[in-house]
Amino acid sequence: MVDTLTLMAADGAGQAFWQDATLWVSVAMAIFIGILVWKKVPAMIAAGLDGKIAAIRAQLAEAETLRKEAEALKAEYAAKIAGAEAEAADMRARAEAEAATLVDKAKADATALIARRKKMAEDRIGAAEAAALAEVRGAAARAATEAAAALITAKHDAAADKAQVDKAIKALAKG
Repeated sequence: MVDTLTLMAADGAGQAFWQDATLWVSVAMAIFIGILVWKKVPAMIAAGLDGKIAAIRAQLAEAETLRKEAEALKAEYAAKIAGAEAEAADMRARAEAEAATLVDKAKADATALIARRKKMAEDRIGAAEAAALAEVRGAAARAATEAAAALITAKHDAAADKAQVDKAIKALAKG
């Protein structure tokens, strides 16, 4: 029987089949694969890969959630910036309007002040003119009185005084 096996396994060089290295490598490989299957190594490898896949999927889901949150924050801040820009434009417009109002008020106040001062100056000038006119009239009246007194004193004597006193008495007696 050994001779039959030897002849069947011989590759023409006269070796027995159990002496063939390729056969023993194939048998060892089959035994190794059998042990791996018996110890459920492929299931453990699959479970490890499934765990890695699940971890990667969780990381991807977390990254997607973070991306959505970042986009929401970006939109929120963009809205805040737009609101702040609108508020700044509104504040600038109000400030310009207020400045224009203040300038107009200042112009009106300056015009009113000039008018008041002009009126005061005119009043002072008028008062000075009236005082000067009164002084001139007073001086003229004094001069006229003095001149009349001097004329009366020069042209009036005691007889003229008696005639005037008598005339005044007759006028009182009638009246």
